[in-house]
Amino acid sequence: MSVTSVRKLSDIAEAIGKGKDAKTVLVDAIGKDNIENFEPFHNLILIATYVRSDMTKGGIIIGGDRTRAEDRFQGKIGMVLKVGPTAFKGAKSDSFGGVTVKAGDWIMYKASDAHEFFFVDEKSALDGSSCRLVEDTLVMGRVTDPESIF
Repeated sequence: MSVTSVRKLSDIAEAIGKGKDAKTVLVDAIGKDNIENFEPFHNLILIATYVRSDMTKGGIIIGGDRTRAEDRFQGKIGMVLKVGPTAFKGAKSDSFGGVTVKAGDWIMYKASDAHEFFFVDEKSALDGSSCRLVEDTLVMGRVTDPESIF
């Protein structure tokens, strides 16, 4: 893992650990302009990689670069930022059973099924926020609490 991703992931985990809203933290880390200026094509979904807090709800410190690396490379939860124009719209009207996702939803996916990339931090070209593009058919489900899945 590069030094650049460690610092940004650490900032995100720290902010979430301090009780800040995870959705707001992720959007702020990526930058609203970066999100607005990105257009996912076809059936792709742009998601922000969820990073757990450095501390459990019970007060146990679990943080560190290894935990953040695990979230980055093996994380199963992400927040939807944008949805491509044909996502969840199959050839048959019932192919997705009426399921769709929208910006702000927490979704479950397999990390290796998604393409990871980084939006460059506006303050430093040497840092960035981990995002992924995943196909609609590879989204496994939606959760209300990103901490409920490990």
